[in-house]
Amino acid sequence: MFKGSITALITPFRNGSVDEKAYQDFVAWQIAEGSHGVVPCGTTGESPTLSHEEHKRVVELCLEVAKGKVPVIAGTGSNSTDEAIALTRHAKQAGADAALVVAPYYNKPTQEGLFRHYEAIAKAVDLPIIVYNIPGRSVVNITVETFQRLAKIPQIVGVKDATADLARPLQMRVALGEKFCQLSGEDATATAFLAQGGVGCISVSSNVAPKLCAQMHEAWQKGDLATCFAIRDRLMPLHDAMFCETSPAPVKYAASLLGKSLPDVRLPMVEATEAARAKVSAAMKQVGLI
Repeated sequence: MFKGSITALITPFRNGSVDEKAYQDFVAWQIAEGSHGVVPCGTTGESPTLSHEEHKRVVELCLEVAKGKVPVIAGTGSNSTDEAIALTRHAKQAGADAALVVAPYYNKPTQEGLFRHYEAIAKAVDLPIIVYNIPGRSVVNITVETFQRLAKIPQIVGVKDATADLARPLQMRVALGEKFCQLSGEDATATAFLAQGGVGCISVSSNVAPKLCAQMHEAWQKGDLATCFAIRDRLMPLHDAMFCETSPAPVKYAASLLGKSLPDVRLPMVEATEAARAKVSAAMKQVGLI
């Protein structure tokens, strides 16, 4: 259903507001460069600081450009189940192909609470759901056993795994089978994740290196390991730089070097420091992007 290089889109800002033209131009560029899908309003898109109106508008802007060209997986998660349902309903109405729903953050629900959260969303909205498991930001880790329960719900079709545990995709493959869509949420280990049973990556680095990221996944799918691994090695300095400070500050600065976005972020995020900017610039040059 979903595979390859899927970009977790940044949200360009200008004068404190969403830069709608820059955003739509950016989505069009991602498609032209070969990205296999896009995610509006994920963490990289600064969804925690978007108003509900902005969130919905950004999803709509993305769909205006990408609908029918590449899959659009709209970020619709929240630590309020009712709010997540409302955002997922909007994504469905707007025409998204799926929803990316992060594990409820801060509340720290039990495994039963996590199950019921996703169950409630799936019962309320008939839209494929990708569960986003990111313990580093949500402080909860959805277990393989809970995923076994969730996978029995028809709308829950996959996971974005940002646990950085490379045993997980194989454990999930054995427990849930090959049809459950496993997408990596960690650029630096994306190829290792593929080898362990994954089918793609929801990527930060593909914001600024969409063609290379797409080519790496296509090489993997063709069994051209030499090309895949050569691109993997070439991209590694970029992956490191994208997370030298809290994302998305580094990737927004990187996008600014390409003229795709201003480096502006919203508080409590702050722009990349001079040290981070130097690291990002050096990595972009090393990879051959500037």
